[in-house]
Amino acid sequence: MKQTLIAPSILAADFSNLQRDIEMINKSDADWFHIDIMDGVFVPNISFGMPVLASISKHAKKTIDVHLMIIDPDRYIKTFANLGTNILTVHYEACTHLHRTLQAIKAEGMKAGVALNPHTPVSLLEDVINDIDVICLMSVNPGFGGQSFIENTYEKIFKIKEMIIKQNASTLIEIDGGVTSKNARQLTDAGADILVAGSFVFNSEDPTKTISDLKKLVH
Repeated sequence: MKQTLIAPSILAADFSNLQRDIEMINKSDADWFHIDIMDGVFVPNISFGMPVLASISKHAKKTIDVHLMIIDPDRYIKTFANLGTNILTVHYEACTHLHRTLQAIKAEGMKAGVALNPHTPVSLLEDVINDIDVICLMSVNPGFGGQSFIENTYEKIFKIKEMIIKQNASTLIEIDGGVTSKNARQLTDAGADILVAGSFVFNSEDPTKTISDLKKLVH
């Protein structure tokens, strides 16, 4: 039976207690750290940059999954590799030469991810599916946490799954935005491999238990 991975989103953590929240994820049933880097240009919000990622890397004991919501991500591929990133995800909409960007990420020893905004059709990835380790489907409009889940996401999961099987690819499907205990099972059943959860985890009374409950739901 496949293991669904849970990746708490650090964007929703308490920044005045960041180390505490990182230690909480280390000790929890979570599998990955999901880290959103935003530039205020590609998305209408600015999150945090390299110094904060360096601090997270220093304490994190699990896979570091960095999601770049920035224009011209190629400039920073080497930098993110040096900061301990394991998976680097770029937006399809921000890459003019996506194939080249994916090759550059892999050349630095990282796994390569591609994120798609809600309006971007999955068919655009057909020619590069075998070069992609993770497809991150935005199930909300990127830029801010705490938004409502976009229902069309299920349809996109089915289409990607079909493409992966058809091309015999080993790409994993990650869902980012609006993931809660209400839709986690349905997303996994549709074919999702990784669930990113931010506000749902960090705004709960007991984040460790919330992660553990999500994990149980999808197994």
